[in-house]
Amino acid sequence: MIGKGVDVVSKAEVNGITVGYDDRGEGPALVLVHGHPFDRTMWAPQVEEFAAHGWRVVAADLRGYGESTVVPGVTPLEVFARDTAALLDHLGIAEAVIGGLSMGGQIVMEFHHLFPARVRGLLLADTFAQAETAEGKRVRAAMAARLLREGMGPYAEEVLAKMVAPANIEARPAVAEHVLGMMRRTSPEGAAAALLGRAERRDHTGTLAGIAVPALIVAGADDEFTPVADAEFMYHRIPGARFAVIEGAAHMPNLERPEEFNRALHGLLAVVHPRTAVS
Repeated sequence: MIGKGVDVVSKAEVNGITVGYDDRGEGPALVLVHGHPFDRTMWAPQVEEFAAHGWRVVAADLRGYGESTVVPGVTPLEVFARDTAALLDHLGIAEAVIGGLSMGGQIVMEFHHLFPARVRGLLLADTFAQAETAEGKRVRAAMAARLLREGMGPYAEEVLAKMVAPANIEARPAVAEHVLGMMRRTSPEGAAAALLGRAERRDHTGTLAGIAVPALIVAGADDEFTPVADAEFMYHRIPGARFAVIEGAAHMPNLERPEEFNRALHGLLAVVHPRTAVS
């Protein structure tokens, strides 16, 4: 788990695809998994913060997103999890604290299911553990078809005010532009493949009680996609979990309120590795 990042933007060949990733800092590993339809730059405030405080921070673009290979069709969450494990193998990282937001959180739960011995701690932000409903599968299939038909632009404009709280769009325009830009840049084929794969995801509700590593559940207070109740569901089922509701944030609290988000994550990391605690 201890290692040193290369502090440069890098690419790796894993599982038959090219993965773009950042690897910064020195110390125990913190791996951050982005959500849909974003890329690794959504973690920029956390990469900077935790690389400066004794952590080796790895943030990669999922297949179909950012600088990673686009694979049309259907991408199950298990594939994303196995890509993540393969990248860690490439980097010589045996175990890590791993965290994700939204779809990234569901990938993290899948990673923990597949590779529990590699996980030292869990961050689950603005996500939920339940399997998809029949209606949810229909909605995701329809959205995948729409993205392939229209491209990402109309969807990005439509959901921006749910991704970022309207007050933050006005007060923090740079954050809103960042989120909008990530969505617009995403490949429709990659996004559609992820939507179709996510619709068939595993139900993790029955395994939450078996999580035996330190965990942090985070939710934006104004998140419409994954309301606070979804976070509370996980918090009450994961033994000893920590819980943080970020006021004044919607679906992207790590960007909307990075100071509060980072403070909560520092609390988790201090439990995993006390020597990295920030006073």
